[in-house]
Amino acid sequence: MEKLEIVRYFNSVGKTREHNGYIHSVGRALTIVILGTLCGLTNIEEIHQWVMNERTRAFFRKNFTIYEIPTCRWLKELLSIVDPESLNERFMEWTTKLLPEKLDGMTIAFDGKTICSTGKMNGYVKPLHILSAYLAEAGLTLSQKTVDIKSNEIPAMRELLKLIDIHGCMVVADALHCQTETAEAIITNGGDYLLNAKGNQETLTKDIEDYVQDEQLRAGMATVVTSEKNGGRIETRRAYVSHDVSWMKEHLPKWRNMSCFGAINRQFTVDDKTSDEWHYYISSCMLSPEELLKYAGNEWAIESMHWLLDVHFDEDSCRLRDSNSNQNLNIIRKMVLNYLRNYKNKSGSKRPFSRLMFACLLHCDEILKIINYS
Repeated sequence: MEKLEIVRYFNSVGKTREHNGYIHSVGRALTIVILGTLCGLTNIEEIHQWVMNERTRAFFRKNFTIYEIPTCRWLKELLSIVDPESLNERFMEWTTKLLPEKLDGMTIAFDGKTICSTGKMNGYVKPLHILSAYLAEAGLTLSQKTVDIKSNEIPAMRELLKLIDIHGCMVVADALHCQTETAEAIITNGGDYLLNAKGNQETLTKDIEDYVQDEQLRAGMATVVTSEKNGGRIETRRAYVSHDVSWMKEHLPKWRNMSCFGAINRQFTVDDKTSDEWHYYISSCMLSPEELLKYAGNEWAIESMHWLLDVHFDEDSCRLRDSNSNQNLNIIRKMVLNYLRNYKNKSGSKRPFSRLMFACLLHCDEILKIINYS
């Protein structure tokens, strides 16, 4: 998005109520908050203090024709009346411009995150929980949806599957989403699935577990072993895959296009002490064990985005009492992460996000480098 388009682009975002903003528009307010967040600022007070600096004001006058800066109270007010669903629609449209031309074979991971501070504030009946869709290989968030509680992620994921283009992609999700209806929705919308089977699908999980834990049967499965050392910890992963699913389909006919099942054994060694855990999967693709490891690893990649939200923006400590504002800030932070990831992907920059944001804070022209990079 070119620099002069941002204000106009976000002026069209929907609002939950009308406002008497006199000279201040929602588009200008969102532009200020987005660019302040790109500088690594974590709350509206910090962003307002930054934008009131004369050097920053000159930058906004020259590049965005923003001559008047809202007060801190007005910034909060304008942020609170933005409709999060409408902002998410604009976010999705913008993100499509950053995506690779072909998504075939890429991984879309779904996972939810609770903003912990909202569970302790009077303005929230329940903590704010947000489900995100994430293109793992590109490191880009595609969309998000707020849900009341974690269990409501199930219908929310199916709604998101209708909004984003999953054609040719592998959709991965945790055990909560191992549901026949979700598998059906993924296939109907042109994708494939890799779902983690656990306690919520007892028959399915027991079938896979009994098969894999039988040493004779396991010996006949395709297998691969990888090992990784990180500090003093060694992690060994063993993946097992079988394409013989005919016996499962007989009593589990509702799993559309089920083509293979598999397992990953993760073994951890620290100070000569070893522990391990098993994960069981089904997929609509006839995966190799190497592909099972790759796609299962990409499911965990979305956690890195959640980690960045907390480390760089201190999201779990956000004290905004207005739910709309919190949801909108979550979208803006993901937009900023997408800006930074797009810049790193296409420029080849090795600088970490923290250094890129600090450079934007010190020199406003660095902001233009990142937001105009294509």
